[in-house]
Amino acid sequence: MAKRAARRRRSRWSSRRRCSRWSGPTMQHMVGSGDAEMVRSHARSGVKPLSSQGACKAAPCLFCCADYGFLPVASLGINYGQVGSNLPPPDKVLGLLSSLKITKAKIYDTNPQILTTFANSNVELIVTVENQMLAVVMDPQQALQWVTTHIKPYFPATKITEISVGNEVFTDDDTSLIGYLVPAMVSIHGALVQLGLDKYIHVSTPNSLAILQESFPPSAGSFKSQVSATMSQYLQFLANTGSPFWINAYPYFAYKGAPNNVSLDYVLFNKNPGMVDPYTKLHYDNMLYAQVDAVVYAMFRLGYSGIEVRVSETGWPSKGDPDETGATPANAAVYNRNLLRRQMRNEGTPLRPNTKLEVYLFALFNEDMKPGPTSERNYGLFQPDGTIAYNVGLSALSTTSSTSSSSSSASIFLTSSADKVKS
Repeated sequence: MAKRAARRRRSRWSSRRRCSRWSGPTMQHMVGSGDAEMVRSHARSGVKPLSSQGACKAAPCLFCCADYGFLPVASLGINYGQVGSNLPPPDKVLGLLSSLKITKAKIYDTNPQILTTFANSNVELIVTVENQMLAVVMDPQQALQWVTTHIKPYFPATKITEISVGNEVFTDDDTSLIGYLVPAMVSIHGALVQLGLDKYIHVSTPNSLAILQESFPPSAGSFKSQVSATMSQYLQFLANTGSPFWINAYPYFAYKGAPNNVSLDYVLFNKNPGMVDPYTKLHYDNMLYAQVDAVVYAMFRLGYSGIEVRVSETGWPSKGDPDETGATPANAAVYNRNLLRRQMRNEGTPLRPNTKLEVYLFALFNEDMKPGPTSERNYGLFQPDGTIAYNVGLSALSTTSSTSSSSSSASIFLTSSADKVKS
């Protein structure tokens, strides 16, 4: 029971629920063709059938092209959660990632079995100091002990590239964690310096979009006043160490919260008129990029302009409760397919078009032990037993793969829903 409780504590269902606030244009923001304009919402039932949107017509497949070749993808990672009762062992997961050509993954702990198994592979790992440890690793000696125990024995054979200190700390129910965050980050970084690892391993933390007071239009982005003091200290740390700002961004929640006012095409990256920020005149054709740029502007308002923003989590549930509008396999497939298409182009956001947006999909597996609404157990590309959760259908992308950069770091492909990770 203790083990199960510990695993449940790694679940972020309540955190993600808290970031379900609306963060984009509604129908009330439509003002005419010269300014911000939003398309009308799709019906609640979802989008067109996948077959009409370029889905594979052959056997169901995930991230594949018509001849089952490989599609290069830049700056793409995936979240490897472990809150499941029958997940494949780490060696099978590594084999799955290798077959998908995914070379970046994030875990929510420092599971020694994973760290050992991933040694001498080409997968870069982000590991996590769990929230309940922040008060402990504030102490520099405890931080040194933590790094010596959880990082040093595995590095560099295991390509640990970053330590996430906590997860969504600024919006956690335990508000005392905010005071621990920056001291814990400073102590962990100091331990890395002492061990000569700071040149290889960054220190940061993922944040919920609920840290924003304003997010629409993007140029109005600002942090909530109750976190601004600690946020300034956190941003100073990132600036001093050259570490990125990570955001967990879920356009799904905006649609779920106001399906009659939010354009489904806009949140799914489908073709739509989009909106124009009335102050910057920048055009946005999807919500994710608008959310990211709102974070950039929020940092601007605190005096920080050179910090890179990356997406630590984004995804779409393939199943939900009756009141979880939009949580369908069709929408999940469209969201992830269109996001991958953007990644293939090495796109930046309208505000930072020349900086590739690094994105980590949530998630690799459906995690059946998570509490909360049904959607929380259905974000995965795969079922816990390793079968494909739904058909993303990327055959149409084969015609655009030539536009990808030669420096792409990942490729994804799978052939059939009958394929399974073998235990």
